[in-house]
Amino acid sequence: MNLDLIGKHALICGGSQGIGRAAAIELAAFGADVTLLARSRESLDAALVALPKTHPAQRHASVAVNMRDRASLRAKVAAAANAQPVQILVNNSGGPPSGPAASASTEEYLAAFNQHLIAAQTLLQAVLPGMQATGYGRIINVISTSVKEPIPNLGISNTIRGAIASWAKTLAGELGAHGITVNNVLPGLTQTQRLEQLLTDSSKATGRNIDDIAQEMLATVPVGRFAKPSDVANMIAFLATPAAAYVNGVNVPVDGGLTHSL
Repeated sequence: MNLDLIGKHALICGGSQGIGRAAAIELAAFGADVTLLARSRESLDAALVALPKTHPAQRHASVAVNMRDRASLRAKVAAAANAQPVQILVNNSGGPPSGPAASASTEEYLAAFNQHLIAAQTLLQAVLPGMQATGYGRIINVISTSVKEPIPNLGISNTIRGAIASWAKTLAGELGAHGITVNNVLPGLTQTQRLEQLLTDSSKATGRNIDDIAQEMLATVPVGRFAKPSDVANMIAFLATPAAAYVNGVNVPVDGGLTHSL
């Protein structure tokens, strides 16, 4: 199985923490040059020094930018891609606030749409020329199991994640002939700041103890534990490799069996 990513350049969004940081470590371990993208320069610097180097020519970098600042995002990512073509793009951004779909404001929907779909399209257009020129591309979107089964009280997230999934499926058909695959990874309940926030929100809304809520969540997962960021990162890394060249346009749950649908 060919898992070699030496000479490939990976751009990891949300790369300073959680799933993004874990994915960056795995891709670097496979030999890729990794560029981390996130808002905080301080957290990026801390994540950057943790990336492994498996060969002398390997180099890592970072880009500090807000995903909602479209002009800066396009300019900074284009500059990075011009300096070294990007073959692997991992779209990974924090989820929208919790709450019902019906009561969410149009402004909240627009903010989430811009942060996720519009930012992903901006990134795509910045890196696509390099993928086409090198004949190798892997676009991997970290979204949610809500693509298969909507999650209660995550109205905006369910909506926006579904839009990303349809965007990806459309791109898979358009770009496959260029050696570019587009796939979605669907994390289940994963030990990240997002899960901590959802537990806190649920506790505030119901007055219940966070540990009790967490135990109820765990009872729905057949393997009996929350995912570690590295569990999701392993799937991201595989999809980025030459071994996954014939996997295109799919949604891959990494959820311990949480979702009930096929």
